[in-house]
Amino acid sequence: MKFSKFGQKFTQPTGISQLMDDLGDALKSDKPVNMLGGGNPARIEAVNDLFLETYQALGNDGSFREDINSTATTSMANYSNPQGDAAFIEALVGFFNRHYDWNLTVDKIALTNGSQNAFFYLFNLFGGAFSDEKSKSVDKSILLPLTPEYIGYSDVHIEGQHFTAVLPHIDEVTHDGEAGFFKYRVDFDALENLPALKEGRIGAICCSRPTNPTGNVLTDEEMARLAEIAKRYDVPLIIDNAYGMPFPNIIYSDVTLNWDDNTILCFSLSKIGLPGVRTGIIVAAPEVIAAVSAMNAVVNLSPTRFGASIATPLVKNDAIKDLSDNEIKPFYQQQAKTAVTLLKKELGDYPLVIHKPEGAIFFWLWFKDLPITTLELYDILKEKGTLIVPSQYFFPGVDVSDYQHAHECIRMSIAADEDTLAKGIAVIGEVVRKLYDEAK
Repeated sequence: MKFSKFGQKFTQPTGISQLMDDLGDALKSDKPVNMLGGGNPARIEAVNDLFLETYQALGNDGSFREDINSTATTSMANYSNPQGDAAFIEALVGFFNRHYDWNLTVDKIALTNGSQNAFFYLFNLFGGAFSDEKSKSVDKSILLPLTPEYIGYSDVHIEGQHFTAVLPHIDEVTHDGEAGFFKYRVDFDALENLPALKEGRIGAICCSRPTNPTGNVLTDEEMARLAEIAKRYDVPLIIDNAYGMPFPNIIYSDVTLNWDDNTILCFSLSKIGLPGVRTGIIVAAPEVIAAVSAMNAVVNLSPTRFGASIATPLVKNDAIKDLSDNEIKPFYQQQAKTAVTLLKKELGDYPLVIHKPEGAIFFWLWFKDLPITTLELYDILKEKGTLIVPSQYFFPGVDVSDYQHAHECIRMSIAADEDTLAKGIAVIGEVVRKLYDEAK
């Protein structure tokens, strides 16, 4: 059977498809697996209890029945319009206007079936073939000002890959008074001298904050400078807020969240503990929301209403923020402390450097001068029942063949329970120690 170019692109092996396949195989395995590779959030009892309570209330108020006499704000028996569930959008407008001075209106928010769906739309809206004033075709890229970046970005373009990326400054830093940590920073000199930017071949600038995979948090100064550059070159600044403020707020730095009509903010219900409901949120100028809504109509008819139904009351009464601030964020802060302790115990005398934990649900581990690539390390660890993600998949827009650093890091989830985390780190420690020892 022959597929089109579109079909061939999406059926070829990719980093994200390998990751999801391996996670699925691990869940079906009859052998224990230390799941340190995926992006699934932790199971936090207080979080699950609140969602269960809300879910049960939906069944009681008629949300799952088509009933003209129901007092429910949404009905599972009806489609929403392509923009998304109106009650949830109105609740989000109220929430953001309570907590931020943005003066949002309902025409500035759209829903999608998860943030991956949102980035498929946005990257194809702003990256790819454009027509200039003379009707000539211009190929534009999405500019990633700091790599490594999210593995799921790499393959969402309908045709080819349209990324331009900037490698980071790497600074040695301390964390809680300890050495053995580093932090990525935006190389603005390299960024501002990019030919693609100066020649009008950039369609949008995009960053995640906190960054998946590293847990890096761009400073307010870095964000302000990126916003200024985006306005200067008349392109939008897209911010992936899947792990950031105000929910799930897995962010430990003292930073602020800003929005204006040239900024596109993307949120998700996944990392508050609802990955299965596939609900993404886009806050943007009305013309962007109109475009996303039109794409929703073609691709999905309308976004799912299930996640919106659960989240609406939690947004209205600020329970989603309280949950993020008082349960989710402290949980991951403690997990980060535990992971640092375990890693220092296993590899404290070896060339391991940890990216400073500033947020998200991952650790980014750099094994300096590792005798093998971390793609090879991934295969060894998988055979030993421990899943991580090798670093080479996190550099869209970069030729990593001559960039050694891109083959020396791994992403490790800290969302697992403490026993799994300890066992997984012990396996990583055992394998990596052996590799270094045998290379002496």
